[in-house]
Amino acid sequence: MSSKVYFTPIKDRDSLEKVAESAVKLFDKAGFASIISASSLVAVKQHVGEGQNTTHINPIITKAIISKVKSLGAKPFLTDSNTLYRGRRTNAVDHLILAAEHGFTQEKLGAPVIIADGLIGVEQVPVKINKKHFKEVFVSSAGYHAHCIIALTHVTGHPISGLGGTIKNFAMGLTSRSGKINQHSNVRPKVKGSDCIACGTCAEWCPADAITVEKVAVIDYDKCIGCGECIAICPSQAIEVPWGESSDNMQEKMAEYTLGIVKNKKGKIGCMSFITNVTKGCDCYGTVQEKEIPDIGILASNDPVALDTASADVMIKKLGKDTFKEFYSNVDYRIQMRHGQAIGLGSMEYELVEV
Repeated sequence: MSSKVYFTPIKDRDSLEKVAESAVKLFDKAGFASIISASSLVAVKQHVGEGQNTTHINPIITKAIISKVKSLGAKPFLTDSNTLYRGRRTNAVDHLILAAEHGFTQEKLGAPVIIADGLIGVEQVPVKINKKHFKEVFVSSAGYHAHCIIALTHVTGHPISGLGGTIKNFAMGLTSRSGKINQHSNVRPKVKGSDCIACGTCAEWCPADAITVEKVAVIDYDKCIGCGECIAICPSQAIEVPWGESSDNMQEKMAEYTLGIVKNKKGKIGCMSFITNVTKGCDCYGTVQEKEIPDIGILASNDPVALDTASADVMIKKLGKDTFKEFYSNVDYRIQMRHGQAIGLGSMEYELVEV
């Protein structure tokens, strides 16, 4: 069966207030009010941006969605989980400080910010799924116990999954540290010695102390946990992922983790994807990134598979090219969608309704 995906266009010149207003109208059109009960605890899942990142979804937009949820008599909270890498979101204390610097506070949003997997990323609930890669997945405590999830996703490129959309937002953002390690476990970055400048940045950020720097960076694969942060943080792009099996498996694992996260939320998830300020790298990059394409719009659906599929299709139709395929030519980013459909997470068939 096909799923409905709602779309509203956004232009570069649109103000943040107009984008926020459009997002609320799309929320209404997609029928998200019907999945929210009075007094329910609603997790508004969003990436607050790493370090110097400026292209994440702006808190003005987040506040508008939170206000809408509150108007329904529910109790929303903004949430995301801690990271594997040694950035500014490794633990809840630093994560909350960074979130506040980016404008995500209770005073500005009208709702508290709660780190989904606790102080150091170990607050989790095991969920049985019995699928290809995992019999059991580890869901963040707040993600599991929330009565409803509204996911706000900034669509970006990603060096391993090709496209970072709603599935990635759930899979990486609402799991624990163990869950992230499980998903990255087959990723083994490689150093291109000819490009390495031996700056030591990768070693500084590596959470497993798996990198040493001699004439070039050297990765100890007995210690490497495959988080991929060295790929993202390398200033000379001297570290790459061995494409093929690594990307394919990780995308399938992301789909399975998303299935586990939404398993106890039947009829209780609403997803919104923002194709605005699209960058080649995800919001975990702790640097200022340039937007690569004009703003296109916002999409909404109860189906994460349909939403990611539609997001890619709308971009191709509007731009006349596959931007994410241009970014990462060796990655088939639709693997996550195909596997998601195969395991019952959602459908790649959809009806696009323009608002």
